[in-house]
Amino acid sequence: MSEKIKLQQAVIVEGRYDKIKLAGILDAFIVETNGFGIFNDKAKLAFIRKLARERGIILLTDSDHAGFMIRRRIASSVPQDRLVNVYIPDVYGKEKRKETPSKEGKLGVEGMTKEVLLAAFENAGVTASLSENDNPVTKADLFDAGFSGTPDAKNKRKKLLARLDLPEFLSANSLLSCINNMMTKEEFVQLVSTIE
Repeated sequence: MSEKIKLQQAVIVEGRYDKIKLAGILDAFIVETNGFGIFNDKAKLAFIRKLARERGIILLTDSDHAGFMIRRRIASSVPQDRLVNVYIPDVYGKEKRKETPSKEGKLGVEGMTKEVLLAAFENAGVTASLSENDNPVTKADLFDAGFSGTPDAKNKRKKLLARLDLPEFLSANSLLSCINNMMTKEEFVQLVSTIE
């Protein structure tokens, strides 16, 4: 099945390889904590709280000790009714990109098969629907609106981020994903017309 599962909630994962793995399965806004970086990154934690309030979050960390420490940090910072915990099973082995297994010998999110990940979401009662690619905002739309590729793009993008109450650290791809999860293309066009 090549179609992705569309989720309204934001999905919080530990690192970029987890994000890459899930991006192949989910049509969702995926945010990485940079592992233990979440303990010192107040802006990112505030952003995760905002996502929890506005749309709810799904928390998916590795099943090792470090993963549970990160999970507890985030879970203690957001309202429990805005959080869904998804747990992967303990599977022993090592990820293909690594030379040796992790300290505890368990595979992380990136090492799980698509089937195991989908079962984990289903077991957590996460409601999902097949994604229809209605009419998303594209990189070309960002360019046409002056948010990339122009001398003033950085300043204009900063205004857009402020208007959407999003942190400055968002990459262009994350911004695009966030826009597509927050609004329709028509709403985006309307918003752009108010930013000068």
